[in-house]
Formats: sequence, structure tokens, C-alpha cells
Amino acid sequence: MRYIIIGAGAVGGVIGGRLAGSGHEVVLVARGAHFQALRDRGLRLRVPEGELTHRLPVVEGPAALGELRPDDVLVLAVKTQDSVAALQTWAPAPVTGGGTAAERLPLFCAQNGVESQRLALRLLRRVYGVCVWLPSTYVEPGVVSAAGSPLTGILHLGRHPHGTDETARLVAADLEKSHFEAPVVADVARWQYAKLLANLGNALEAVTGPVDSEEAAALFRRVRAEGAAVLDAAGIAYASTEEQQAVRGDKVTLVPLDGAPRGGGSSWQSLTRGTGTIEADYLNGEIALLGRLHGVPTPLNELLQHLANTFARERRAAGSMPVGELVRLAEEAVVNTR
Repeated sequence: MRYIIIGAGAVGGVIGGRLAGSGHEVVLVARGAHFQALRDRGLRLRVPEGELTHRLPVVEGPAALGELRPDDVLVLAVKTQDSVAALQTWAPAPVTGGGTAAERLPLFCAQNGVESQRLALRLLRRVYGVCVWLPSTYVEPGVVSAAGSPLTGILHLGRHPHGTDETARLVAADLEKSHFEAPVVADVARWQYAKLLANLGNALEAVTGPVDSEEAAALFRRVRAEGAAVLDAAGIAYASTEEQQAVRGDKVTLVPLDGAPRGGGSSWQSLTRGTGTIEADYLNGEIALLGRLHGVPTPLNELLQHLANTFARERRAAGSMPVGELVRLAEEAVVNTR
């Protein structure tokens, strides 16, 4: 199989680099300065064993590849706010022997949140969800890093909306040869919703910096509890904290990387790169949406969604709001919903 990584940033770049390092054929899809750096200097992958450089084919879209191959696997790793554009670009791409990517190829959504595979299923017949537990960083064109050891990450895979098949098992086998654990599960959404609850802190981290004070940690616990209450009201199952810890154990322990400090997660990285967009609408905004559908107030998640979008739109510095100021705004938001 050939892996086409649509969005070779933190998650996509690490998955692509690790697959290439274990001998698999990989094509990276990128744009702008990142595309130029990957094309000119290769993918620089910083991991615990050192910096690895992979000279891989890199394209901006399917036209550069001509017809796609019947053994291609599409891995969607863009931020969810960029999913529609990417899907509309790749779904109609022709495949050798007839038909299109939408009709013939599998697409794995290796992204935060739960919305992209639903968007993908509107266009493609074979869609797979991936619960991404992969601490990784992309802030410099051409360079991605992943500090996890002994495993780089854990990626639960399954068909969307449910089930498993041979394709999922084949992809999982390739990932497990590439520094990942990749459980194939029939209920991948249950793991993704659990990860969604953890990702509700992404906006908090992006706005105020690392959640390393008791004040910030206490606020995150309230934000997560609000999210859990919404999922419970909606009847949506999610893996418990204890179940997640039992699976992960100490398999993905972060170690210091030379020249690659990990300043923050995916939303923090978006602000640091000054992209102008952020994924909060599909993390905190997912909770806000479900809260409105099921009659559960979500003032804290709505606040974080609003602030994260404001920071991205105005290109404010990541972590530039004092935690105390955010806590004050949170208390006001809660009072105003009573």
C-alpha cells in the first residue's frame, strides 16, 4: 500500500515519517512554506533516537500524481476546519482502472474531534476514524517532532460509523511496525469522544499557556466536566479515564528532544504559526452544539471557543492571557447563564 498523507503537519508528518522509516511508500501533501521546505530539504523528523531526514515525494494536490493507485490509502490529517476543502479536492481524483478516490479508496481521518469522518462520508464510501494519541509538534516549515517513547503514539482505528475490516487490520499492522500501537476496534467513536474531552483543554492552553498551575487545572476540570455532562445527556458513550490509562500505561512517555521543545498542543501550535484559524469550533464548539441540542448549558466551552477564535483571527500571541483573567471571564460566563 502507498500512504498519501493529506496534511503533513504535526500528526500527518510524524505518521508519514514513521511509516517511511519502516519501509512503506509515502507521499506527503502540504502547501506554502511547508511544501517548499519538504520539497527542498526533506522531512526532518525529530524523535527520541535523533533527527531523521526522509526524502519523500511531496505534492500540493492530486493532479501532481496523475491517476491515483488502487492500493493507495488516504490519510486525512489536516485540521478539521480545513477538511471540506481537502475532501473536495481529493474525492474526485481518478484512480487507475476506473472510478474515483471517493468510490474506490479508503480514507483514514487522523484528526482531533469527531466531525471530519461525518464530512468525509458525504463524499467517500470507505471512511475510517482514528483516535489520535500522538504528542507531536509542528511550528517550523519542514520540521516535525514527536517525543513519545518507547512508542511514538497510540492510534485506535475503526470503520465509520462502526465496525472493522481487513483494510483497517492491514493499516494497523503497518503502523505497528512503525513505532505505534494501533488497536482495531469496532467502536472507535467511543475512543474519539474520550479524546474530545481531553482536547477541550486545547483552547485553554492556547490562550493562557501550559496548564501547569492549580488555578488552570481547576478550570480545565470544570470545562471537562461540562463536556462530560453534555455527552451523558446526549447518550454518547466514551471510554473512561481508567480504561484509557489501562491501554496507554507508560507506553508513550515524553522525553526531552534536542532542539525541539514542546511548547503546547495543536491549538497552541496554530496560534504560534499564525495560521489565522484554530480548531476550537470542532472541540469546544462540538460540546456547545450538543449542549444546545440537548438542553445543557455550556458557558465555559462557549467562552473558550470564542476566545480561541478571537486569538486566531487577530493573530494574538499564544498564551498571552493571564490565567486569572480567564478565570474571571469564566465566572462571569457561568453567572450569566443562571
